[in-house]
Amino acid sequence: MSTLRQIVIVGGGQAAAQAVDTLRRRGYDGGLTLLSDEPHLPYQRPPLSKKFLAGSFERDRLLIRHAGFYSEHRIDVRLGYRVVQIDRDQMQVSGADGSKYDYDALLLATGSRPRRLSIEGADLQGVHYLRTIADVDRLGRELVPGRRIVIVGGGYIGLEVAATCRERGLEVTVLEMSDRLMNRVVCPEISSFYEEEHARRGVDIVCRASVQGIHGDEHGRVRSIICSDGNQYIADIVLIGVGALPNDDLAVAAGLDCANGIMVDAHCRTSDPRIYAAGDCALHRSHQCGGSVRLESVDNAFEQGTNAALAMLGESPRMPAIPWFWSDQYDLKLIIVGLSTGYDRTVLRGRPFDRSFSVCYLRDGELIAMDTINNAKDQMAARKLVGQRNRPILDRLADTSRPLRDCF
Repeated sequence: MSTLRQIVIVGGGQAAAQAVDTLRRRGYDGGLTLLSDEPHLPYQRPPLSKKFLAGSFERDRLLIRHAGFYSEHRIDVRLGYRVVQIDRDQMQVSGADGSKYDYDALLLATGSRPRRLSIEGADLQGVHYLRTIADVDRLGRELVPGRRIVIVGGGYIGLEVAATCRERGLEVTVLEMSDRLMNRVVCPEISSFYEEEHARRGVDIVCRASVQGIHGDEHGRVRSIICSDGNQYIADIVLIGVGALPNDDLAVAAGLDCANGIMVDAHCRTSDPRIYAAGDCALHRSHQCGGSVRLESVDNAFEQGTNAALAMLGESPRMPAIPWFWSDQYDLKLIIVGLSTGYDRTVLRGRPFDRSFSVCYLRDGELIAMDTINNAKDQMAARKLVGQRNRPILDRLADTSRPLRDCF
């Protein structure tokens, strides 16, 4: 049984919720405090840009656990509580209101925040970012059919919001700085497929678009976006989705090792053995890509929240799982299994025309990742095959009459 008397968790997302759940399920009976700067209990974020923004997902369904869980398991939850300092010598965290909480073990599950643009007009009314329930509430009130929204960034968030807005009857333009959509996470074939799908639905996709400024009217309301090539795009609403940054300010100020995230080991332990980090804010070594990565995914937050809790209790961590991600756009479900970093070859399984196909990513002949679109069979097989250093037989891999498992 753990000798820890008091565990404090800072954060209000999947990693925080998973950690408190694991601690109680594994028999931890000491003090357990969860501090979140949001006014809501820990909730799911993936639906925010999809069904919740579309109005087809009720607010209560976002909650990972309802209020009764926390009271039943004697978890002291403080909502709207902003931690401003970690005193490592005193083993204490301080809030903006001056209150303090002692800890024997501390978990930082502080997540990430949207990367903001430092350009003229970025603070005009009608300019939005999307990360929280409050962000969706503000944006959702403006999504009136017929209005024009310009989305800066052609990644997951931008494209999911574009799909939702088209289905709600808005005119949509997506401005992407690079030469293709989702360029950091998918191959050109997937990018082209999604560009064509969005264009078919009426979305105006503009790549190689470098935003220089946002212009407003006399009332301080956004009216247009100006790009470096001189093109102007009229907008009633602007959404900026250009990536996320880790919320590691507390850790940096406390002197913990950080580098685009809070550096942790396989036990989610930071450079201070009494402090752990998990989820979007944590940077960890990946055996698959051979370097350090910070993964922004529910699956990673779930795994690291569990492992941090196990480590606090003196138990061994779970073996690292192969990371996976998903994106819902219209009736298309993209699931990415593994990390394609450093791939040197792709093999297409199926035809994009059929709107159900897969792309295999190879490095030195080994299958390292796979993207599937509306292809559950390949996706389920990829969960088992990716990461095993398997070498597929290439002339079989493209043959969709063969199950994926029979291509090795």
